[in-house]
Amino acid sequence: MMIRQCPFVLGFIQTSLSKVYARCLTAQAASALQKNETRLRHEEYADIDWNNLGFGLRPTDYMYKSKCTSHNTFQQGQLIDYGNVELSPAAGVLNYGQGLFEGMKAVRGEDGRVLLFRPDQNAIRMQIGAERMCMQSPSVEQFVDAVKQTAIANKRWIPPPGKGSLYIRPLLIGTGPILGLSPAHEYTFLVYASPVGNYFKEGTAPLNLYVHNEFHRTTRGGVGGVKSITNYAPVLKPLLRAKEQGFSDVVYLDSVHKKYIEEVSSCNIFLVKGDVISTPSTIGTILEGITRKSIIDIAQDLGYKVVERLVAIDELMEADEVFTTGTAVTVATVGSITYNGQRVEYKTGDGLLSQRLYKRLVGIQVGKIEDKHNWVVEIN
Repeated sequence: MMIRQCPFVLGFIQTSLSKVYARCLTAQAASALQKNETRLRHEEYADIDWNNLGFGLRPTDYMYKSKCTSHNTFQQGQLIDYGNVELSPAAGVLNYGQGLFEGMKAVRGEDGRVLLFRPDQNAIRMQIGAERMCMQSPSVEQFVDAVKQTAIANKRWIPPPGKGSLYIRPLLIGTGPILGLSPAHEYTFLVYASPVGNYFKEGTAPLNLYVHNEFHRTTRGGVGGVKSITNYAPVLKPLLRAKEQGFSDVVYLDSVHKKYIEEVSSCNIFLVKGDVISTPSTIGTILEGITRKSIIDIAQDLGYKVVERLVAIDELMEADEVFTTGTAVTVATVGSITYNGQRVEYKTGDGLLSQRLYKRLVGIQVGKIEDKHNWVVEIN
């Protein structure tokens, strides 16, 4: 007997299968982690100086790896020993820059829990970037699960409370060999980690920024709005020049008018004037930072007005307070900005809005302050 297919029934079946797949993925991941359990090292802490971490690479024990071919989903990944990756010299990432990365942190709360901050947002941002770069990407569920596995496997490298964090780097690259200009036919999803302290050498001291009008981070129609690996090499030259002159980092202007601020080399920027907080709007040339988004929500929760708009460099030079945000930097106070030979100094010390926002954000991230937005994910 033939049964006619009902659209409603088909939709119900598809939805049910999606839910079953998500449950199976989680179960498979848990099984994979259990299989690796005999390999995992169980020391509470690695033997390193937690008081002098800085933001440098320290190889940990394990990383996560998964592959997919063009037009297919990523296979179930697995934990492997941290180490080098073999690539074809014709790999898409080496020849045409087909690569994306994310950054997030796992921290220990004072109660011993290991916590992540909004990992689903990193997963979604990678998917958006992958679409722009014509790449296959892992599902949100697989991305988050891979991050959890990597953090748990490297738990002994997560610093004690208040000593830093485990910086986790999900990386999506075109590994398939390709000679003509075309998307790769194979992609690899990797997740590795390293314990880190403060991003800037100044630690928590105010930053001294330099505004560049010769070099630009990105242009309209480019990939400045996604976390492509190709966004970062262009800032190395101006950044090195600025550091040679004693500056912490560089503020970049738009490439069309050369008058509107966009980003710092690796973080978003905010200014405060009176009781209004302003930040450059994301119009394709600015990365939509997850810390940026969270700080906007926190500031609004505290009753501040936050405006996303075009911000001219002249306004920045006349601000009461300036700060930057990012996964690596969290919230960093700016002490001075130099532009066209003019140096402007800003408010520093106690009572700054940036300090209030920093304390609230970190308090949520480590479980000290109530998480009203359900941003924090516990992984143990």
